This record gives sequence, structure tokens and C-alpha cells, in this order.
Amino acid sequence: MTYSTIISNVIKKMPSLRIKNHVLIPMVAAMSTVLLSNVTMAHAGVEFVNQDWQVACDNTMTCRLAGYQAENNSELPVSVLLVRRAGANASVEGKVKLGGAKESSSKALMQLGDRHRISLFINDKNYGETKTFSATAGNAELTEAQVSALLNALTKSSKIELVLRNSRWQLSDKGASAVMLKADEAQGRVGTSSAFIDREGAAKPNSSVIPPKAVPKLRFVLPNSKAVSNNNKKFGMRSSQLATIMKGTMKEVDSDCPNLPDKSPWRINRLNGSQLLVQHECWRGAYNVGTGVWVMNDSKPYNPTLVTTSATGYDEGKITSVQRGRGIGDCLAKSEWIWTGKSFEKSHESTTGLCRLIAAGGAWELPTYVTEVRTAQ
Repeated sequence: MTYSTIISNVIKKMPSLRIKNHVLIPMVAAMSTVLLSNVTMAHAGVEFVNQDWQVACDNTMTCRLAGYQAENNSELPVSVLLVRRAGANASVEGKVKLGGAKESSSKALMQLGDRHRISLFINDKNYGETKTFSATAGNAELTEAQVSALLNALTKSSKIELVLRNSRWQLSDKGASAVMLKADEAQGRVGTSSAFIDREGAAKPNSSVIPPKAVPKLRFVLPNSKAVSNNNKKFGMRSSQLATIMKGTMKEVDSDCPNLPDKSPWRINRLNGSQLLVQHECWRGAYNVGTGVWVMNDSKPYNPTLVTTSATGYDEGKITSVQRGRGIGDCLAKSEWIWTGKSFEKSHESTTGLCRLIAAGGAWELPTYVTEVRTAQ
């Protein structure tokens, strides 16, 4: 079960969680982690949340750790992203993003150039200024020295502040150690010198660290919407018939697609001379909606295959799902599928981090599944 699937199920079955908006993402991420065994963690996406920190590792075993301000400190939101790729000699990169009421004025200052940069303070000691703020990315990169000092501070109780002129954003250290250990476990670093947490005294060589996994390659094929049916007949089927056929693709229709039997319209797109893309709204919440998407033959045997019940868009061979963690849209879950000529294959899955008011649309992109997509010539 994927992260976005769990989110969709929680949104549909427990709408009260959307009101208590700060609960949804951490709870669901923790749930998805519980579902993964230690063996699976080495080969699939990993997600784990502990207090004010989280980690997401994708299928190449690149791990991204994101920390935030304490949840009761929403006046000055801040987030730091630490990225460590797989492999024995991988370094750690760091970025910082400021949010909140002072965000606009702070970004305006930083865009002026070298005169205005963010400084890192740990236990009231100044560890210097970050690199120049990127207006395009909306964040500033930490220096190598700052990353090293921050990693050391996060293993114990520390006061961590990002300072710009007279404003001080405080980064929480709560949950960081647990998240760092989870990243070490996922990448096979526990007990090695490259681990975040030296739990076993670095007794193992770095050669035991899991190497990077290859990025899956997908071939995108543009659907032929003008193709002529192989049986030379136009496709025609009643809504009730379509609903009956699609029921067989789901184990729990009442929860996965409760709107399947209603009178909302079915949308049908031709993919090629024999296959169709069929869509029908499955569920609707206060600020999220999920559309069911199936691929089926245009004549018997129809053999419908469910792609997702949480789609939010379809455009020329690409299905997307974007679901909010809460109404204001400061945290999202995203999934994408592409047409490969015979079926839709998942090409991307990610979240934008915890719901902490860092930025509209979320603070970061934290993928758990990535691919390399090539367009067929």
C-alpha cells in the first residue's frame, strides 16, 4: 500500500482528521512506515515521522530529512532539508526555507544579494551565513560547515536558530535523532562511520552500506485518440453496466469508490484501436476529490484494470493525483502515472512534507518513487 493510497483512504474514511489538520500527514506517514518491514525498507520507499522531523527515502535509496519549528510556534515557521544519497561516500546537502508572516519581507531582503543572508546559530554560537538565497527555489543552501555542525547538534538537545537581521526562526530538534536513525537503517549505515547516529561504535566498514539503486526507466507513448476501433464499432455501454464491470476491480467498493453507482457522468477517452480510458468520480471531501480511472478493452472480454481511485487530472496519457493534507494547501501528496502503450505505469510519488505553514503548496518535494521517463519517437 502506497503513501498516497493510505492518505486517500484516511481522507475518505475519517473526514474529521482534515479538520485537525496538523494530525493527518504525521499520522499517515507513521502508518505507512509500520507497514514496511526492515527487508522491504532496503528496496522500496521509506517514510517515517517523529515529532517535528520526518524522513522520506525513494526507490534509489536517496533519503531526505526535513525538520520544522515546534508545532506550537507557528508565528515563525522554518524548515531545513537534509539530503543524503545512497552509497558509502555520499555527502549530505542542506537547505533552509523560511515561512510565516515575515516571509515576504525576508525574501525581499535576501533577494537583494550578499548583504542579506541567513545565519545559523546553535546554542547561541554563530556558524556563519548560508549561501545566497535562490528566489527561484525559495530557499538558501547551507554551507558544508553548517551542515556538519547541524548534524552534530541534532543528535542531542540543542537550541537551533536561523537568523536574518532582527528575526530568529527556531528549528526544533525534537524527533531528529529517531528520524536520522531511520535513515541510517534504510541505507544500511548503522554501525558505520557514515551513519548519522553512531549506535554501534562504527564497527562496520562503509563497504556494507547499500549502494544506489538504478532509476527505473519508463517509455511514454502518446495515446492515439483518433484511432479507429479494431472491430469497426463505436463503443457504447450504459452507466449501470460500466459500474457493474468496474466493481470487480475493487475489494472494498464502498470505501474505495462510494460514488460509483451514482448518476455523475462517465468520461471515456480512446487510447488506441482497442483500449479505452474510463473515468468516474469515486469520492468527494471538503477540499479533496478522487476520480476512478480504469483501462479496458472496447469489446469483450473487457478486462478492466483499475489505475487509481484518487485521480485529480488526466491529459494526453498522463494521470495525476494531488491531494491536500488540509484546506489551506500547505502540504500535499502527489502521484503520477504515464501511458506506456499497453498500460499506465506509476512514474512518480511524493509528498511536500508536514503541514507547518512553510509555503503554499508545501515546503519541499520528498519523493518515495522516482523514474526516468522517455518519450517514444
